[in-house]
This record gives sequence, C-alpha cells and structure tokens, in this order.
Amino acid sequence: MANRAHPARGYAYIASATLLWGIAATLGRAAFTGRFLPSGQALHIDPLILSQSRTTFSFLVLCPVLLMRRGWQQLKLPKVDLGRLVILGVFGVAASNYFYYLAIQKTNVATAIILQYTAPVLVLLYTVARGLQRATLPKVAAVGLAVVGSALAIGIVGAGGFRMNVLGVAAGMVAAVSFAFYNVAGHSLLTHYDRWIVLLYTTLSAGLFWLFVNPPWKLVAAQYSASAWGFLLVFAVMSVLAPFSLYFAGLQHLEPTRAIVASCLEPVFSIVIAAIVLGEVLRPVQTLGIVVVLAAIVLVQLPDGHGAEATIVEPME
Repeated sequence: MANRAHPARGYAYIASATLLWGIAATLGRAAFTGRFLPSGQALHIDPLILSQSRTTFSFLVLCPVLLMRRGWQQLKLPKVDLGRLVILGVFGVAASNYFYYLAIQKTNVATAIILQYTAPVLVLLYTVARGLQRATLPKVAAVGLAVVGSALAIGIVGAGGFRMNVLGVAAGMVAAVSFAFYNVAGHSLLTHYDRWIVLLYTTLSAGLFWLFVNPPWKLVAAQYSASAWGFLLVFAVMSVLAPFSLYFAGLQHLEPTRAIVASCLEPVFSIVIAAIVLGEVLRPVQTLGIVVVLAAIVLVQLPDGHGAEATIVEPME
C-alpha cells in the first residue's frame, strides 16, 4: 500500500515533476523557435511524432536499466494488473499527450492548458461521487483557485487568450479527462506496485499504441535530422521519464485531488522559466495567477477535520 504518512514528500515529488515539465516546455519553445540549437533553425516536428517519441524513447531507456537491476521475473505482472496498466498507458498517458498537442495545434497554448487544467474539477467530482472523499470547503475552494490561477498565469485574460475551435476545444477536454484518469487510476495502481513498474508498462503500452497508429516506416519517411532525433531523445527524458517517475512517486503519498491541484504548478514554472531563459515578459495578471495557484496548493493541504480519507484502491474504469 502507498505510504500516506509523508505528504510533504509527496508535494516535493509533484513540485519536482512540474518543474521538469516547465523546463521541457521551455526547451520545446526554444527548439521550435530555433533558440539554443547549433543551426539556429526551428525544428518542424509533427505533434503525433512528438507524442510518440516521448513515450517510446522513455521505455527504451528505462527497460534495459530495470532488466539489469531486477531481472525479468521481478517485472512480470498478473494479467489483470497488466491490462489495467495498458489502459492507463493508452487512455491516460498517450491520450493526454496527443490531445493536448492537438488542442494547441487547433487553438493556442493558453486555451489548451486551461482546458487540460480543468482536470482537478473532474478528479474532485469523481472521487466525491464514488464516496472516496468529501467535498469539503478547503478542497472545493482549492480546486476552483487552481483552475482560475492557471487561467490567469497562462495569460488567458487579454491578448492571446481563449480561442474557440470546436475540434481544438474538444481535444482539450479529452486531454483533461485523460489527465484526471491517470491521476486516479495511477494512484490506485501505485498502492500495489512501485513507480518504476507502473512507468515501465505505461510507456510500453503507449509506445506500442503509437507504433500501431504511426508505423516505423512513416517515421523513416519523415526524414528528421540527427539534431531533431537528439532533441526528441532529450525531450523524452525531460518531459516523460524523469517527471513521470517523480509524479508517480508523489501519487504514492498523496490522494489524487491534492496531487492534481499541486500539478497546477506546471504552467507557473513554464512561465517563470520562459521569462528567465527566453526573456518572455511576465505580465501583472500572470503574477496574480501564480499567487492564486500557490494559494490553492496551500489550501488543499488543510486538514478536513473529519479524520483521514479513504485510500483509493480501485481504478477509474
């Protein structure tokens, strides 16, 4: 079972994961604009291949390491749990990645992020409906503040704000559902298996799914340069392998609502890092959004006053 005696450790893991996601977001923006690349030219990478390479490279790096350290026998799982991990990898990790990038492509970054970060609302509604936790005032307020703070932080107010496109908005909402799903289902699986097992099989299932959708010969036909493949390898480690291992570690110490509210630090870190590294302007309304997100994270940590909540031990589906 997950060790729930160290919530501070859980928040530290989540914060570290969101920091890495923020760095990866800045790395992506820098690469796609040609900044910090030897050639100084932008990389034109299809969103599908970006999603595919993130999970596939992560699995190819992680699998041999775990095989050498543990051996195949310790990595074998019962069929039921293997099936749950496949569902988590395809409908959680792969789906959230792809539909998020599709939302960006059809709308803009601000719209995609704010739609994805309605996920805390979905997690709270689900866990309350299942009777897994109570809709206490601190939790409801924290979820609301997290969504509002994320909207302000990404600059949805003012220029470059919300952009309506039916397919893009639908993709953003699917990304939110997938994000909520892997928080709830991931927490459930992490009560039985360590984060490396969960990460191994979710990246494997996501990678196999993408090979079916986008076979190897299509990757070869794309004719990406060596620098592009090098970027994709680094991006996979920075955006999936390292942060997901930390995020899953956080889910071992926190129930899903607290974890997903804390994950709203991702747009905060993305904005701050981009301002420092890329010189992007941090507007006053974005600063307000950062403060609101931080307030939400503090608020969600407040005790409910009714004792410990039940540990979630069932998958979302």
